[in-house]
Amino acid sequence: MRTAAFPDDGPVALRPLGPADFEAHLAGEDEELVRWLTGGPSEPDGLREYLRGCERAWAEDGPVHHFGVRYGRERVLVGTMDVQFDQPYLRPGEVNLAYGIYAAWRRRGIATRAVLLACDYAHRAGAARAAIRCEAANRPSAAVARSAGFTAAGRRSAEGGVHDWYSLDLPRRR
Repeated sequence: MRTAAFPDDGPVALRPLGPADFEAHLAGEDEELVRWLTGGPSEPDGLREYLRGCERAWAEDGPVHHFGVRYGRERVLVGTMDVQFDQPYLRPGEVNLAYGIYAAWRRRGIATRAVLLACDYAHRAGAARAAIRCEAANRPSAAVARSAGFTAAGRRSAEGGVHDWYSLDLPRRR
């Protein structure tokens, strides 16, 4: 499932998330990320275990590819992007994208660029369609989906609540 090259458009790059990202991720977590992505603030031991799990998922080529969103020449960690294959709520050939950008880096177009990079990655890995699920109140996430060319695909109820769905056929339109 995993492709050889990790996506990179120059300023923004997606690279595997792992234990080395502990300090940057903990420092970047804020109320908005907690609200929409994690449901609660990270505890250091829990975050360490999560990041070790991300590393294991890469080593085992698991169904979720956990990326750190990196920015600039220094490849500073500015957020996260999960590319989720083979999830029970997805249709065959579909992949779900879940992302969060740290507060200091928001409203710069980084999330949209990261979504487009994730779409390219998913397509190279065999996906035919990308989906973004977000709670209706999460307007910034919906705005990123629309900015990346996704179209509204309805509202669905599933385990975890009701989500607005956005979809994009891959390869993405340029």
